[in-house]
Amino acid sequence: MRFEPSPLIPEVILLQPEVFEDGRGFFMEMYHQGKFTQGGIPHVFVQDNRSRSRQGTVRGLHYQLEHPQGKLVWALSGEVFDVALDIRRGSPTFGKWIGTLLSGENRKGLYVPPHFAHGFCVLSKEAEIFYKCTDFYTPEYERCIRWDDPDAAVDWPIQNPILSPRDASAPLLKDADLPA
Repeated sequence: MRFEPSPLIPEVILLQPEVFEDGRGFFMEMYHQGKFTQGGIPHVFVQDNRSRSRQGTVRGLHYQLEHPQGKLVWALSGEVFDVALDIRRGSPTFGKWIGTLLSGENRKGLYVPPHFAHGFCVLSKEAEIFYKCTDFYTPEYERCIRWDDPDAAVDWPIQNPILSPRDASAPLLKDADLPA
């Protein structure tokens, strides 16, 4: 497994697994705590989630005020543009984002650290996402930042997305309730 820290925000890490293919299919290791610790991701993951979304859907940008979740994200099928937005007040990269294509074909993963907002848009007909979290989902602390916030200026490869009512009415970054 290769761990590639982002040049802009080194805490966000792109994962490129070693894939073993033959006539039967393929095998790859998605998580190994010792290797992840050596690769700069020392967290223990406590919850796994899986979602399926149709083309044109944007989910995010989500985070939790308390019990912040670091996320290890993989696209099991389909293709998504996955985004990590730095919402750490006082960080030199506050308001900056990293985006990458994750797909069942490229088999890449993305590590989104705690205190980052996370979101993705579905580019293929549908996509299934699997992600591990470093803390438990706590609905009363969940917050959201508007997907098209002009200050964050995420360069989404989509227009007029399908949004949940909560995501559609999310506040801008400058008005968001952010972690201390």
